[in-house]
Amino acid sequence: MKQLKPANMLWCITVLIACLSVVHITSAQTQPHTSKTIPLYDTIVYMDSLWEDSYNHCRIDKQEELISEDLEFYHDQGGLMTSKKALIEALKKNICGKVTRELQAGSIEVYPIPGYGAVEMGLHRFHAKNDTGSGPFAKFVHLWHNENGHWRITRVISLH
Repeated sequence: MKQLKPANMLWCITVLIACLSVVHITSAQTQPHTSKTIPLYDTIVYMDSLWEDSYNHCRIDKQEELISEDLEFYHDQGGLMTSKKALIEALKKNICGKVTRELQAGSIEVYPIPGYGAVEMGLHRFHAKNDTGSGPFAKFVHLWHNENGHWRITRVISLH
Protein backbone atom coordinates (compact mmCIF):
# COMPACT_ATOMS: atom_id res chain seq x y z
CA MET A 1 0.00 0.00 0.00
CA LYS A 2 1.28 3.40 -0.96
CA GLN A 3 1.80 5.88 1.90
CA LEU A 4 0.77 9.50 1.63
CA LYS A 5 3.45 12.15 1.77
CA PRO A 6 3.17 14.56 4.71
CA ALA A 7 2.04 17.41 2.42
CA ASN A 8 -0.68 15.25 0.87
CA MET A 9 -1.75 13.99 4.30
CA LEU A 10 -2.03 17.59 5.54
CA TRP A 11 -4.13 18.48 2.49
CA CYS A 12 -6.45 15.48 3.13
CA ILE A 13 -6.86 16.41 6.80
CA THR A 14 -7.65 20.02 5.85
CA VAL A 15 -10.30 18.92 3.35
CA LEU A 16 -11.81 16.52 5.93
CA ILE A 17 -11.96 19.27 8.57
CA ALA A 18 -13.57 21.66 6.07
CA CYS A 19 -16.19 19.07 5.14
CA LEU A 20 -16.97 18.35 8.77
CA SER A 21 -17.30 22.07 9.46
CA VAL A 22 -19.82 22.47 6.64
CA VAL A 23 -21.82 19.52 7.99
CA HIS A 24 -21.76 21.06 11.49
CA ILE A 25 -22.84 24.50 10.24
CA THR A 26 -25.61 23.02 8.09
CA SER A 27 -26.99 20.88 10.92
CA ALA A 28 -26.82 23.83 13.34
CA GLN A 29 -28.85 25.95 10.90
CA THR A 30 -31.62 23.35 10.74
CA GLN A 31 -31.98 22.92 14.50
CA PRO A 32 -35.08 24.52 16.02
CA HIS A 33 -34.43 27.72 17.92
CA THR A 34 -34.56 27.52 21.69
CA SER A 35 -34.48 30.81 23.51
CA LYS A 36 -32.02 30.99 26.37
CA THR A 37 -34.42 33.31 28.17
CA ILE A 38 -37.74 31.49 28.31
CA PRO A 39 -39.64 34.28 30.16
CA LEU A 40 -38.54 36.79 27.49
CA TYR A 41 -39.52 34.37 24.72
CA ASP A 42 -42.95 33.86 26.29
CA THR A 43 -43.40 37.62 26.69
CA ILE A 44 -42.57 38.36 23.05
CA VAL A 45 -44.75 35.51 21.78
CA TYR A 46 -47.59 36.98 23.85
CA MET A 47 -46.90 40.49 22.52
CA ASP A 48 -46.92 39.11 18.97
CA SER A 49 -50.30 37.51 19.66
CA LEU A 50 -51.63 40.89 20.81
CA TRP A 51 -50.28 42.48 17.65
CA GLU A 52 -51.83 39.80 15.44
CA ASP A 53 -55.19 40.07 17.18
CA SER A 54 -55.23 43.86 16.81
CA TYR A 55 -54.18 43.53 13.15
CA ASN A 56 -56.78 40.88 12.31
CA HIS A 57 -59.65 42.58 14.15
CA CYS A 58 -58.88 46.21 13.32
CA ARG A 59 -58.23 47.23 16.91
CA ILE A 60 -56.60 50.54 16.09
CA ASP A 61 -56.40 51.62 19.74
CA LYS A 62 -54.34 48.50 20.55
CA GLN A 63 -52.14 49.01 17.48
CA GLU A 64 -51.44 52.56 18.63
CA GLU A 65 -50.38 51.18 22.03
CA LEU A 66 -48.08 48.59 20.49
CA ILE A 67 -46.34 50.85 17.98
CA SER A 68 -43.63 53.20 19.22
CA GLU A 69 -43.51 56.86 18.26
CA ASP A 70 -39.92 56.07 17.22
CA LEU A 71 -41.04 53.76 14.39
CA GLU A 72 -38.99 52.60 11.44
CA PHE A 73 -40.84 50.19 9.13
CA TYR A 74 -38.75 48.67 6.33
CA HIS A 75 -40.75 46.89 3.65
CA ASP A 76 -39.02 45.17 0.76
CA GLN A 77 -41.75 46.29 -1.64
CA GLY A 78 -43.08 49.50 -0.07
CA GLY A 79 -39.87 51.08 1.19
CA LEU A 80 -39.29 52.89 4.46
CA MET A 81 -41.97 54.43 6.68
CA THR A 82 -40.97 56.41 9.78
CA SER A 83 -44.28 57.89 10.86
CA LYS A 84 -46.47 56.09 13.38
CA LYS A 85 -49.40 58.24 12.27
CA ALA A 86 -48.87 57.31 8.61
CA LEU A 87 -48.63 53.62 9.50
CA ILE A 88 -51.87 53.75 11.50
CA GLU A 89 -53.60 55.51 8.59
CA ALA A 90 -52.27 52.89 6.14
CA LEU A 91 -53.52 50.10 8.41
CA LYS A 92 -56.97 51.73 8.57
CA LYS A 93 -57.13 52.27 4.81
CA ASN A 94 -55.49 49.09 3.47
CA ILE A 95 -55.75 46.40 6.16
CA CYS A 96 -58.84 46.82 8.34
CA GLY A 97 -61.50 44.38 7.19
CA LYS A 98 -59.44 43.46 4.13
CA VAL A 99 -56.38 41.48 5.23
CA THR A 100 -55.49 39.12 8.07
CA ARG A 101 -52.13 37.88 9.31
CA GLU A 102 -51.28 34.25 10.03
CA LEU A 103 -48.18 33.42 12.03
CA GLN A 104 -46.43 30.16 11.13
CA ALA A 105 -46.65 28.06 14.28
CA GLY A 106 -43.28 27.53 15.94
CA SER A 107 -41.41 30.01 13.73
CA ILE A 108 -40.74 32.72 16.31
CA GLU A 109 -37.17 33.26 17.47
CA VAL A 110 -36.43 35.74 20.24
CA TYR A 111 -33.07 37.26 21.13
CA PRO A 112 -32.52 39.65 24.05
CA ILE A 113 -31.09 43.12 23.49
CA PRO A 114 -29.70 44.04 26.93
CA GLY A 115 -30.87 47.43 28.17
CA TYR A 116 -33.36 47.78 25.31
CA GLY A 117 -35.69 44.84 24.72
CA ALA A 118 -35.69 42.01 22.22
CA VAL A 119 -35.54 41.02 18.58
CA GLU A 120 -38.30 38.78 17.28
CA MET A 121 -37.93 36.94 13.99
CA GLY A 122 -40.43 34.63 12.39
CA LEU A 123 -42.58 33.70 9.44
CA HIS A 124 -46.06 34.93 8.64
CA ARG A 125 -48.40 35.28 5.70
CA PHE A 126 -51.33 37.46 4.87
CA HIS A 127 -54.77 36.60 3.58
CA ALA A 128 -56.99 38.98 1.67
CA LYS A 129 -60.67 38.87 2.64
CA ASN A 130 -62.49 36.08 0.79
CA ASP A 131 -59.13 34.63 -0.28
CA THR A 132 -59.38 30.85 -0.37
CA GLY A 133 -55.74 30.24 -1.23
CA SER A 134 -52.71 30.82 0.88
CA GLY A 135 -49.40 32.15 -0.32
CA PRO A 136 -45.98 31.31 1.05
CA PHE A 137 -44.86 32.40 4.49
CA ALA A 138 -42.68 35.51 4.52
CA LYS A 139 -39.92 36.54 6.93
CA PHE A 140 -40.32 39.36 9.41
CA VAL A 141 -38.22 40.99 12.12
CA HIS A 142 -39.69 43.07 14.94
CA LEU A 143 -37.53 45.02 17.35
CA TRP A 144 -39.39 45.36 20.64
CA HIS A 145 -38.46 48.09 23.12
CA ASN A 146 -39.35 47.63 26.76
CA GLU A 147 -40.33 51.16 27.77
CA ASN A 148 -40.82 51.01 31.56
CA GLY A 149 -42.65 47.68 31.36
CA HIS A 150 -44.57 48.56 28.18
CA TRP A 151 -43.46 46.64 25.12
CA ARG A 152 -43.60 48.55 21.84
CA ILE A 153 -42.50 47.77 18.30
CA THR A 154 -39.83 50.24 17.22
CA ARG A 155 -38.43 48.59 14.09
CA VAL A 156 -40.05 46.29 11.54
CA ILE A 157 -38.41 44.54 8.63
CA SER A 158 -41.00 42.90 6.39
CA LEU A 159 -39.78 40.64 3.59
CA HIS A 160 -41.98 38.93 1.02
